[in-house]
Amino acid sequence: MKTSIAYSFLSVMIYLFLSSCQIAPPKITNNAVAVGLPNAPTLQQYETAHFASGCFWCVEAIYESVYGVAEVISGYAGGTTVNPNYQQIGTGRTGHAETVEVYYDPEKVDFKTLLAVFFDSHDPTTKNRQGPDRGTQYRSIAFYSNEQEKKIIEDYIQELTNKQVFSNPIVTEIKPHTVFYKAEEYHQDFEKLNPSHPYVRQISIPRLNKFKQKSPAVLKENK
Repeated sequence: MKTSIAYSFLSVMIYLFLSSCQIAPPKITNNAVAVGLPNAPTLQQYETAHFASGCFWCVEAIYESVYGVAEVISGYAGGTTVNPNYQQIGTGRTGHAETVEVYYDPEKVDFKTLLAVFFDSHDPTTKNRQGPDRGTQYRSIAFYSNEQEKKIIEDYIQELTNKQVFSNPIVTEIKPHTVFYKAEEYHQDFEKLNPSHPYVRQISIPRLNKFKQKSPAVLKENK
């Protein structure tokens, strides 16, 4: 009996570990050092866009595969707490969502294409949830920096709705971009630096590969 209870408890703990990117700070594998924001002058030539669509480990890797994207930073946006950390946003009380800041060359890729990547790489019909990850920090948000971007988002959602691309209603929030807080260093390029991490193997890499199969035309590797 005791053996059965212990086995059941262990199984539950393993499931929770594999099914969420909301975990304690891990050690970086393969002796690599997590990279941070590049030197500011090198980014001044680029425009930025912000999207929240689940675990930012996954989303960062997806956008970094897109042609015209120079850099992607994982962080937090959409909430009220000033300078939140990973543990705080995990409680769901700060209002933030795990968000990526995308630096892109507008001569190579436009905002609408990045928006298409957003909708092609996650399920915008699941409220406060993406795959196995649940909580307001995983909700779907498309941020806009001006009225033109807002209209592009609204029109694109209406187009998807009219074409019935998704079987359920889109619940993506459309929010003005105000402030973006860069996440802790160990989150940056997490998928690239930690290919053996259980969540990366089970969730992140399959999600990236699914996107690549769906949208090959936008990939750097095909340009």
